Amino acid sequence: MSTLGWKASARIAWRDLSGGFRGLRLLFICLFLGVATLAAIGSLTASITGELSERGQTMLGGDVEIAMTQREAEAEELAAMRETGELSETIRMRAMAQIADPDAAADGPQAVLSELKGVDNAYPLYGELILENGTQADALSPEDIVIGQTLADRLQIAPGDPLRYGEATFTIRDIIVDEPDRVGEGFTLGPVAITSIEGLRRTGLIQPGSLYESKYRIRLAPGVDPAATVDDLQERFPSAGWEFKDRDRASPGAFRFFERMGQFLSLIGLTALIIAGIGVGNGVASYLGRKRPGIATLKILGATSADIARIYAVQIGIVTLCAIVTGLAVGALATPIIVTGLGDLLPVAPGISVHPIPLVIAAAYGVLIATMFVLPPLARARTEPAAALFRSLVERRNPIGTGTIVRIALAGAAIVAIALLSAREPIFSAIVIGATGGVLLFLYALGWGVRALAKRVPRPRSPMLRLAVTNLHRPGSQSPAIVIALGLALTLFVTLAGIQTSLTSEIRTTVPERAPDLFILDIPVAEEARFRQIVDEEANGTELNLVPTLRGTIVEYRGQRVADLEELPEGAWFLRGERGVTYSAVLPEGSELTAGEWWPEDYDGPPLISLDREAASVMDVGLGDTLIVSILGREIEAEIASLREVNWDTMGFNYIMVMSPNTLRDAPHTLASTLALESGDEAQLSRAVLGAFPSVSIIEVREIIGQVTTLLGQMATAIIAAAMVSIIAGIAVLIGAIAASNQARSYDSVIMRTLGATRGQIMLTQAIEYALLAAVLAFVALALGLLAGWSVIVLIFEFTWSPDWAVVLGTLAAGTILTLGIGLASAIPLMSVRPARALRQL
Repeated sequence: MSTLGWKASARIAWRDLSGGFRGLRLLFICLFLGVATLAAIGSLTASITGELSERGQTMLGGDVEIAMTQREAEAEELAAMRETGELSETIRMRAMAQIADPDAAADGPQAVLSELKGVDNAYPLYGELILENGTQADALSPEDIVIGQTLADRLQIAPGDPLRYGEATFTIRDIIVDEPDRVGEGFTLGPVAITSIEGLRRTGLIQPGSLYESKYRIRLAPGVDPAATVDDLQERFPSAGWEFKDRDRASPGAFRFFERMGQFLSLIGLTALIIAGIGVGNGVASYLGRKRPGIATLKILGATSADIARIYAVQIGIVTLCAIVTGLAVGALATPIIVTGLGDLLPVAPGISVHPIPLVIAAAYGVLIATMFVLPPLARARTEPAAALFRSLVERRNPIGTGTIVRIALAGAAIVAIALLSAREPIFSAIVIGATGGVLLFLYALGWGVRALAKRVPRPRSPMLRLAVTNLHRPGSQSPAIVIALGLALTLFVTLAGIQTSLTSEIRTTVPERAPDLFILDIPVAEEARFRQIVDEEANGTELNLVPTLRGTIVEYRGQRVADLEELPEGAWFLRGERGVTYSAVLPEGSELTAGEWWPEDYDGPPLISLDREAASVMDVGLGDTLIVSILGREIEAEIASLREVNWDTMGFNYIMVMSPNTLRDAPHTLASTLALESGDEAQLSRAVLGAFPSVSIIEVREIIGQVTTLLGQMATAIIAAAMVSIIAGIAVLIGAIAASNQARSYDSVIMRTLGATRGQIMLTQAIEYALLAAVLAFVALALGLLAGWSVIVLIFEFTWSPDWAVVLGTLAAGTILTLGIGLASAIPLMSVRPARALRQL
């Protein structure tokens, strides 16, 4: 027989596949699941982030945005902004929307926390404010207001009704359908209401020290670079304490969230694909095991090892290509379906479009994973002599060659390179990939350990038990692959149970126990005594905490300006814009001093600051170093006098920066309060406080907890949905491992039945074998699953690890029963094999 070329090899391969993909179905299913998951996650993330970028001008409300807190721009600053382009000003603050006629709201709330926004006549520079009765055509008068549907529903009001804010009463002009810059506004604690800036001033809510945010949007002339405009304004006003955004990053928070969530889910998908790769290897090994007689015959007739490799590489390549193409198509088509299903949960509604980069990455992962796990069984089939192939059921050789090992290593290195180069946080990606590889290697080593131990244990007296133990180490045993499959499936079950129950516990138990009942903001400093009196009268015994509150931006540390940094240090979220600042004569509640000393109560020297310990570590500063903080447009240089451990999970007032009282006592500011009620009516207390202080904002903690619960629930659902693919892949691995061993098991079954064994005895033997494996793996899976769940909850979410042990153990038991059932179900087809026919084929 002459040497075959690619053309002849392809013809033989295609003829062999003419009956369909039977035998390579597992290869197809595993690759399809992994590639489809990665393609769907990547396409969805690209669609959302792409939409955020494309709609930057509309979401931001301009080409450039300049924001400042607790003040408005001065005349010189306004003139500089107008020189760059068309200017629009808005002022936004939290405020209580109150029913003008209390008797009309007897059955519902009389006041609701909302986001009150004052706009000028130029608003919006981009997009349109869409109302129920059309777009906004005329500027809002100082007496008119438009409100969101949520606010109308909660207060049971409609257009034409009066609505009160502070000292002013407005007439509801219409209902807001679409606020063009809603996404760019960021997180809000209530529904929106929009009036003119003059109308906002009528309320009397803008007072010295009030917490409000002024935003100035600029529409640039065509061709003008927003980044250059920002740089020019920063150079002209370096101490203004402004926060800039441009149209390319209109919603950086949302952009970062979806990028990171997409990366995290993509890593889960890659993990699922790696797990599925084991199933690919098992499926190909099982397929080539069925082809051993044909391979041996071809070799006897003169086919070379290269011919064998070409024939079956073509077959596997065809199935791999079909699986990857189908997975890419399903992943791309799934994006609009997912977007439709999520609905209002997304900040934007991406259009239907194809994003090639995530599809190319998913396809590359599929090809590389297939290469890694297909090469070993293909190399064995190519290099084993014909005589060894005929003896393969009772004599196993594993020659794969140095060249194959090098190719596998190169494919693995390429996978790691793609994952790290395409990741926003390469270190995090490296940890996930390393952990996945470590778990797989550990389970593989455990499988060989089980096989070696079974070979050395004393022979049990029970025939069934003896046969079961022998099955773990006999020639052709798939113990390592089955251990990996069972271990992965059980580990994923435990991990998901731990994550889900810990998230539930964090919200239902930990948060309510530590959280106050009310937050009250914008309390006038001069009215502190009156406020305390009202609280004592309406809710005697209430635990009350009052703190001064301001906003400030760290503009310089270690002698370097934050604005000049090309990239912020890892974990430096507090350097992005303004943060809460307070002053205190004593160590605040919820903080623990870790370094330095607190200043005396009567301290009257240079400005001092107490800094959060973690923030100090991120900035690499310590005691004696200085920070420059911009507060109300004034830069204050303060020496670090102490470091604190802040207990953020108390849900009280926790500040990164606490300054000495003499530094900020005379600055315009207000007070904020937390109230933990022991007695009294919460609604009655709110009415009394609002009646005395119309400018305050009251936040019910239940609303915050509800929003956090919803957000965490959505994140947990996304994680579980992606992880379910990993579980399916793990089950596919188990099926593949069983399929790879079925030929040897078929041989064993035939011999045992020929010698008089019943079907029940054969089933019992296999049940004992899987039960022994499950007993060992249950403890291993529990440890690995709890470690993985703890890592996600503590290291990623930074929550308390508090799983429901009954649910975790129950899930482990159910997963064990499920995997055992799959193993036993695989033995049923073996019972139908007729001994006479099987013996003639040996």
